[in-house]
Amino acid sequence: MLKPASSTPAEPAIWARGLGKAYDGRFAVRGLDFEVPRGRIVGLLGTNGAGKTTTIAMVLGLLVPSEGEVRVFGHPMPRERYRVLHRMNFSSPYVDLPARLTVRQNLTVYARLYGLRNPAERIRTLARELDLEALLDRPTGRLSAGQKTRLALAKALVNEPELLVLDEPTASLDPDTADRLRRHLAAWARRSGAAVFMASHNMPEVERLCHQVLVMHGGRIVARGTPTELVRRFGAADLEGVFLTIARGRVREPAAG
Repeated sequence: MLKPASSTPAEPAIWARGLGKAYDGRFAVRGLDFEVPRGRIVGLLGTNGAGKTTTIAMVLGLLVPSEGEVRVFGHPMPRERYRVLHRMNFSSPYVDLPARLTVRQNLTVYARLYGLRNPAERIRTLARELDLEALLDRPTGRLSAGQKTRLALAKALVNEPELLVLDEPTASLDPDTADRLRRHLAAWARRSGAAVFMASHNMPEVERLCHQVLVMHGGRIVARGTPTELVRRFGAADLEGVFLTIARGRVREPAAG
């Protein structure tokens, strides 16, 4: 029986039960049960084609589930997405911002879309924190891949979201910049109490940032737990070993719990 809609402090940022999506009669994901509590960072792992992107799209209200339900702050998606969109944001280095607009102009557009009262001040803060100050007046199309990744994160943080959904948050970044970005993201999540739901192929990043990990294979969640729990359960040296074991088909049934 599905839980009633509510938005109490105990309500998780994301709640999904029996969630599935089919294309032309074939399910890309099926039977997903998971939660992302407020104030926690939850990682979503899986090979290409495992169903991560479809899952994220349903959380964002971009796809209508074929079965089951996903709620964000107690509101069913996508039916009531208008009630929560101002409380969430999304970042992916694979989604391009308008190339002719400068970094400042792109951030200003999004700040105004979210109704910020003082966009210029918020943009200055983000530029300082994410090392974008020297790039503010550069056309976005002239940024390097790593600079675009930092801009994508700045865009996602512009409204100080209560739920941040990330797809490969440190893609194309050099190790030093990626380390600083992870530190910033972890500190921001602690300070704000926001929930973070992130898909990543960077195993050390997931081990470092995530309180819980969901591992997908063949459109289903086949393992879940803290990084330490998963490493111990699979007898692996690290989370990459867990990932490879699952990716190579040695685990085929959803794990309990």
